Formats: sequence, C-alpha cells, structure tokens
Amino acid sequence: MTRLRVIKAGICSTVQDFGRTGYRVYGVPQSGALDRVSLELANRLVGNSAFVAAIEMMYSGVALRAEGGSVRVALAGAHARIERDGETTPLGAFHSATLAAGDTLRVATIAKAATAYLAIEGGLDVPRVLDSASTYLRGALGGYQGRPLRAGDVLTAKLERPADRAERRYASAPMLDTPSALRIMRGPQSARFDDASRQRLLAAAYTVSTSSDRSGLRLEGEALSHVGGFDLVSEGVAPGSIQVPGSGLPVILIGDHPTVGGYPKIATIVSADLAAAGRLRIGSRVSFREVDEEEARSARSELRREIEAAVASVQDVRT
Repeated sequence: MTRLRVIKAGICSTVQDFGRTGYRVYGVPQSGALDRVSLELANRLVGNSAFVAAIEMMYSGVALRAEGGSVRVALAGAHARIERDGETTPLGAFHSATLAAGDTLRVATIAKAATAYLAIEGGLDVPRVLDSASTYLRGALGGYQGRPLRAGDVLTAKLERPADRAERRYASAPMLDTPSALRIMRGPQSARFDDASRQRLLAAAYTVSTSSDRSGLRLEGEALSHVGGFDLVSEGVAPGSIQVPGSGLPVILIGDHPTVGGYPKIATIVSADLAAAGRLRIGSRVSFREVDEEEARSARSELRREIEAAVASVQDVRT
C-alpha cells in the first residue's frame, strides 16, 4: 500500500470531500471543500467520482513523499514540481502525474485563489465520520485526526497501485475565474434593512478581511444599517447566507459555518457561485448582483454544463 508522508503541511491543509448532510439538526455543520468545483475537477482527472476526499490546501501548498509504492495524483488550482533522483519535473495545474516510491511532490504557492486541491486516484484511507471524510476543524471531527495536516503525518492511498493508463490533463483551463460580482437573492430578513442599505450592498465593493476563516468571509467596506436592531432569535442558516451583525459589515457563511445564527440575513449567494466565494482570498474585492430564482436555477444548470464540458475535454498527455 502506498503511503504519502507529509514533508511540508502548508498553512491549513485538510482532508475534505463534499461534506456531511443530514446532521445540522444535531448542530454538526456540513463542512467540506470550500471550492467543490475544483475538488470535482481534480477528482475526475484521476478517474474518481466527484465526492472522493482529497487534500484541500489554503494559501500555501503541501510537500508529500511517496513511500512503499506508486500513486497517481491530480492538481486543481496550483502548480507543483516532482523531485526524482535529483531532477525536478514541473506539474501544471489540472494535470495528473504518477509518483513512484521516493518521489516528492511540492505544490507551489497558491497565487490566484485561496484554495487548491490534490486528488489521489482511488482516494485516501481515512475514516468516514457521520457519512463524510471531511475535516470539521472546530469540532476536531473527520479527515485526518480531525485537524490540519502536519509535517510527519502519513496518509495511505486506498489503491495498491495506479491504473495502467496515460496521464491526463484538461484541454483548456476550466472556469475558475472569480466573477466580477457574486450573484445573490434576497435573504429572509432583507426587510430588516432600509432601502439605502439594500442598495448599498449592491453598489459597494467590499474587501475580504484578515479575520476570515473556513466558517465565514468577513467583509470590510461600507456598513449597512438595521431596522429594529440586529438581534434575532437564532434560526437555521444556509451556506452562502450573508449575515449582518451589529457592526453592519456583512459576513458570508461558508464551509464550517455554524448551523444556526442570530443576525439578520440580508441576502444569500446562489449555489452556482458558492465555489467562487470559497476561492476568495484575504484582500480580494467582492461585489454583489441581485438575481431572481429563475436566473439562480439557470446559473446552477450552466455551471453543471461547464463542468461536464471540461471533463469531456480531458486528453491524454503524450510523453
């Protein structure tokens, strides 16, 4: 069985899949990959289903050494290099490669987005907790011992050896650019804001603050004004909800967000743009555009078509 020894862990590298569903009633968030599109694209490049757990890297990449055998990996969202017998071979984003025993894969700095994904053919041998292998950091649940990877950790590939076939890449880079404006629909408490604040949310540009984490993107910019105060009886919240606490500055709920919240939700990011929100880096500028339900559904269908078109464009790499 091939093992992957962590040489360098990066800032926050965790094992993530599509998260756990059906447990919010018990206070367990969905968690999972912040950018499901990139996770799926990495997985499908090595022949996995979209839902297989991979390594999510944030801001800086991992370095892994293959031990005990060979393993095929694929990247989405970053470049890497493979060190073998004193020589270095580059590995582009959206390419697969097979690591032989003794090879070291070093993922370079993640420059364009906050996250990148490394998929392993056949997946990683990590326990599933509540129907998911995702790491929920605040609950120390799932993934690799419920925590970010550290140097010295050893991950095990499920497959004994890679499939006998050529390496693959996407013929064209898939659609991972951050849109000029994230699409939103009015939230359940949009009436708790005056007209000027609702217009301000659509007209202003905000900056992702340094206090952001896997649970929320905290935005800096023009504050919004509540009508009748900002405290609510806590209620369930959905991924992409834009809460506005007492400061008047919006918070986009992502990944590990709590299952309930007690601040008014002025809007919700449509599902088609959740992955793009998960790619936003600290310091990124973000604005919003309001759409109706029909456009939100259409955007979700279009995203699925784009993913399938990218997958259909996969081609073998000639060596």
